[in-house]
Amino acid sequence: MTVPAWRLRRASAVDSDALALVAGATFLEAFAGVLDGADIVAHVGRNSSAAAFARYLVEGGIATLAEVEPGAAPVGYTLLTEPDLPVVPKPGDIELKRIYALAPFHGTGLGAALIARALDDARKAGRGRVLLGVYGGNRRAHRFYEKHGFAVIGERRFLVGATWHDDRVYGRAV
Repeated sequence: MTVPAWRLRRASAVDSDALALVAGATFLEAFAGVLDGADIVAHVGRNSSAAAFARYLVEGGIATLAEVEPGAAPVGYTLLTEPDLPVVPKPGDIELKRIYALAPFHGTGLGAALIARALDDARKAGRGRVLLGVYGGNRRAHRFYEKHGFAVIGERRFLVGATWHDDRVYGRAV
């Protein structure tokens, strides 16, 4: 199967349904077999619903949506927000709260384009450092972030359902 071409565009609150669709699908892809299925459903319903994305965007979040051509089906996204991580914040910090692409688009350059866009968005917003949290067991993500200049600056415990997970907290100057 040939993977369709994709494009990036700024997302707004009217794109909340599309963002939520990709968020749920990619979270399921990433954590099926790692987390309990009921915990995945509850987590996505609470943290990645259309209402949650609308709230993030109304509160000043910056989102990018990746869509395929033709048809503009959503296949990936980023979301930058005010930081909510257990590290000492610096003035000008912003959190890359989410960056995901559907599995068929891994290895197509979409991830690199999404991270580059997020860093550019942070820079244009006058921010000096991008922070992010990532599941401690996700070695593929660790390699990706480190390849793009991020370094571990802390850790956090993250609860999904009834299970605690150890996450790495990364940071990178922009």
